[in-house]
Amino acid sequence: MELIFEKSRKGKIGGTLPGQDTGMKVEIDRRYARSRDAELPCVSEPEVVRHFTRLSRMNFGVDSHFYPLGSCTMKYNPKFTEKIASLEEFTSLHPLQPQLVKGEKLTQGALEIIYNLEQVLSEITGMAEFTTQPMAGAHGELTGVMLIAAYHKKKGNRKKYVLIPDSGHGTNPASAAIAGYEVVSVPSDENGVMDMAKFRENISEEVAGVMLTCPNTLGIFNPHIREISDIAHEADAIMYYDGANLNAIMGKARPGDLGFDVVHLNLHKTFATPHGGGGPGAGPVGVSERLAEFLPVPRVVKHPGGEFRLDYDLPLSIGYVAPFYGNFGVLLKAYAYILLLGREGLVEATENAVLNARYLKFHLEKDYEIPYGDNCLHEFVISASRQAEKGVRAIDIAKGLIDRGIHPPTIYFPLIVKEAMMVEPTETESRETLDMFIRVMKELAQIADKIPEEFKNFPRNAPVGRVDEVKAAKDMDVALLPSDNSG
Repeated sequence: MELIFEKSRKGKIGGTLPGQDTGMKVEIDRRYARSRDAELPCVSEPEVVRHFTRLSRMNFGVDSHFYPLGSCTMKYNPKFTEKIASLEEFTSLHPLQPQLVKGEKLTQGALEIIYNLEQVLSEITGMAEFTTQPMAGAHGELTGVMLIAAYHKKKGNRKKYVLIPDSGHGTNPASAAIAGYEVVSVPSDENGVMDMAKFRENISEEVAGVMLTCPNTLGIFNPHIREISDIAHEADAIMYYDGANLNAIMGKARPGDLGFDVVHLNLHKTFATPHGGGGPGAGPVGVSERLAEFLPVPRVVKHPGGEFRLDYDLPLSIGYVAPFYGNFGVLLKAYAYILLLGREGLVEATENAVLNARYLKFHLEKDYEIPYGDNCLHEFVISASRQAEKGVRAIDIAKGLIDRGIHPPTIYFPLIVKEAMMVEPTETESRETLDMFIRVMKELAQIADKIPEEFKNFPRNAPVGRVDEVKAAKDMDVALLPSDNSG
């Protein structure tokens, strides 16, 4: 159906639908009217559906491809948690609903889930209390540093610095800086962990906190962690645990027992909730007893009679850090995942994650340089520096993986490794999938060694699922060419 248009004196184009005598007109400003017909293809519905279905198959995701994205931990999302989160009993809730009305428990179930999740996370991490408000890992980091600042403010401490190893996550210094602290980067030693001599040089009464990822971004556990904690506490500095890599030690070691005072958790990285896409996310934060009074309000508390209430009576609280109580649907998925696996299942997930990473590392260490560590936990970093000598860089290896239907690992991070590729297989991948990845990585290493020009000619003679980066940067209209072999 088309509009019949007529020009008006007011510079607008008016139109009525054919066959209608309603007298209703549609007016369009002339500036927005086409001067010529739109060049739209004349295609059938099956052709349109097939086109967009083909495009969707060119995308990568944990449901369709192996996704060894180190540090980001792209865990498989169990479908049963999605089903639970979609139950009407949860989706019909509204955060402004009252807790109790004339004895009717309208939101008691939701409050109980938040309360129980906080208790479980406290037990897993060795923390005293948790808040579920932060909406992402970086948001949890900022919340944690704000708690550190509140602690020092109450004590009247004059603190200026936060110490962060150069192997830390990039959001660590950003969170510390946003919270008002100056960041001091502590270099790593030859073993890939924070240099203890440099740490001692930088620790002082002006240090507010030490932010550590444990194990670090190289997948290496710091054997000096208790010593670091003791030294920091002597200077009245707070130990902050970046929980992005909790998947490597869950059920084996608790951050609280290692001396940490603040913990943030990425629920997608350890407890299998969805990751990325702009959200929703969740980054709960746990604290030791001495920081509990600063946690955001409201807190979910359990009264002696068994009912759950919201407590706003925390005069030293840092206040709200997010609307209401966090992303409830994401929290619900994490809680269901924990209940399904139980203690034994969580420990097994950790063991399988470490086993899978070590299996890959063992089979790839002859083909690629591994700059740090004889061993690793849930992830490891390889370097394409050997291949770079032949003109093949990490980004070329990554593109080769894409061409073969595998999402590449994180590349060029951590910054302390040249031509870095950070590999994390997670615990759910089968040996068959791992062997397939090993074969492809070895193949790419052999091509780089024997016929590196295969890489140098990219993207011309590559499967055309690859985009020309230079052209893409200069020409916003550049598009992927169609190919059934794009992966």
